[in-house]
Amino acid sequence: MIAKDLNPPSRFILDLSFSELDLVLREWGEPPYRAEQIWRGIYQQLWTSPDQFTTLPKSLRQKLGEAFTFRYLKPVTSLRSSDGNTTKTLFQLPDGLAIEAVLMRYERRNTLCISTQVGCAMGCVFCATGQMGFKRHLSPGEIVEQVLYYARLLRQENEEVTNIVVMGMGEPFHNYDATMKAIDILNHPLGMNLGARRFTISTVGLVPAIRRFAAEKRQVNLAISLHATRDELRNSLLPINRKYPIQDLLAACRDYVAQTGRRITFEWALIQGVNDSVETARELATLLKGLLCHVNVIPLNPTHRYSGTGSTRERANAFKAELERHGIPCTVRIRRGIDIQAGCGQLATLHNSNS
Repeated sequence: MIAKDLNPPSRFILDLSFSELDLVLREWGEPPYRAEQIWRGIYQQLWTSPDQFTTLPKSLRQKLGEAFTFRYLKPVTSLRSSDGNTTKTLFQLPDGLAIEAVLMRYERRNTLCISTQVGCAMGCVFCATGQMGFKRHLSPGEIVEQVLYYARLLRQENEEVTNIVVMGMGEPFHNYDATMKAIDILNHPLGMNLGARRFTISTVGLVPAIRRFAAEKRQVNLAISLHATRDELRNSLLPINRKYPIQDLLAACRDYVAQTGRRITFEWALIQGVNDSVETARELATLLKGLLCHVNVIPLNPTHRYSGTGSTRERANAFKAELERHGIPCTVRIRRGIDIQAGCGQLATLHNSNS
């Protein structure tokens, strides 16, 4: 059980954009360059305490410490997969709830999977986070701090964060403003300067948010959790489909590609005997015909409350081959961190139910 912090924290400095931080410092009567000094300290030097900002006057360091909290997330548990390539961390929030973030190491990149909410309101039946239910949104700073935590860890190994997938706990487009502000903070050229194309946002298909995202013409990558070709099955797997059925979702996806010229990724969790047949692959190819897209298929990660199992490698390869035969690019992803319950929400569910 996670103990609740009964003392509400002061304002979280990671919630601030650069312009907001600059405004605070100008109101304090500080010279214009102070905001840049602090911003670089947080996002380049990865400092976590005002005391580390030795380039600042002691009086300003003291004022920063009184006005702001620099760390919200408290690492509670960290698990590393047997192959050493996946690390999952459970973080306690100031209100006692918990979230997860995952580091996945590949040959040439270090990818983070980060969370945007505690729990999730979408109710996808095979997802541990969906099974948890919705607790609350994360603030921009709570999203950002997950990245900073792993950036510090990787720096100790002379490595750095290269990619971020917003596919952890929660539906990012349900917490749209905070998610986009977090990405803008991490993208800022005076800070971490993570290029927009290094981010991928995954949504279950909130059509109005997809259209808003398209209109903003961001360079951030978009992934759609599809998982079914027919509304009846998708309704049973992803309840949001009752509000935004497949044809409405795909219409928004086609408009997104038309407005941005960017390729869209469709995520497909392969469930043995449910959505992994060659016939289903053929139906999917028909649905996606003419759309600039790529399909990522991955055998389902097991969860305690869903009886379905991940497809075999043979069925996954047959699914991929059928898509490619119809001209739809497809990749079979390797499941990562099964031995440490790396699927989003699996580790946090127990903690949040006890908190």
